[in-house]
Amino acid sequence: MSFEKIYKRIIAIGGVLIIGLLLSIFITLFINSSISIKKFGFSFLINKTWDPVFENFGAFPFIVGTLLTSIISLIISIPFSLSVSLFIGEYYKDTIFSKIFETFIEILAVIPSVVFGLWGLFYLAPIVRNLQIKFSLPPTGVSVFTASLVLSIMIIPYTISVGKEVIKLIPTDLKEAAFSFGATHYEVIKKIILPYAKSGIIAGFLLSFGRAIGETMAVTMVIGNVNTIPRSIFLPGNTIASVIANEFLEAITKIHISALIELALILFVITFILNLIANNIIKKVV
Repeated sequence: MSFEKIYKRIIAIGGVLIIGLLLSIFITLFINSSISIKKFGFSFLINKTWDPVFENFGAFPFIVGTLLTSIISLIISIPFSLSVSLFIGEYYKDTIFSKIFETFIEILAVIPSVVFGLWGLFYLAPIVRNLQIKFSLPPTGVSVFTASLVLSIMIIPYTISVGKEVIKLIPTDLKEAAFSFGATHYEVIKKIILPYAKSGIIAGFLLSFGRAIGETMAVTMVIGNVNTIPRSIFLPGNTIASVIANEFLEAITKIHISALIELALILFVITFILNLIANNIIKKVV
């Protein structure tokens, strides 16, 4: 048997194993959340109450908290991610400056989330507390906004890693042709680089969004862990991942455990769909 056939079989086996793993995760979560699904049905998604004492569970506050923190963190990270991607991929491509920046970005990506959580708790929370005082809100320091700030820093490396690679793929001849017609560097970026790399940059943001949705420890430490829909981003809230982390070990009744597992199932489906969309966009670019 040739090496090429062996290689193809290994790839096929790997693909089957990955698909099997994803299916097993989905099936396991679905089976173990069946009690909650049968009892609450679709109302689980829109119910605003989470009360373990009276066994009344609804995921809506956590879905709102998850999407809110993720969207805000993505909006905050966009200008920083885009500027660094252009710096590395266009202005100082393959130079010592880009190597240094890439090294720092890689370090930022591997820092444990608990470290970000502690940093947010002791550095960002006091700053947010001052803002809460100015807006006549409870000066807790921990809030949806605090969690969003921490998340925005955590997802920046993922957006940059995709953005800079897509920017580097832009043909040099295309840019040189624009320069030959008298275009400035800013005009080349605006008219050629950004439109050409738009799909890849959007895919990077979607991947970062999926990363932000699933973050647990850092968010749990700075969001406040209140099981209600926050009336302001400066008030405490909760996410799907954080409520699971907080309550799973303390859950006693079967319905409580099943409801938490159903939350995990919802989170799995959301992240799976987002990653599928992002990967399809990347394939179209590459």
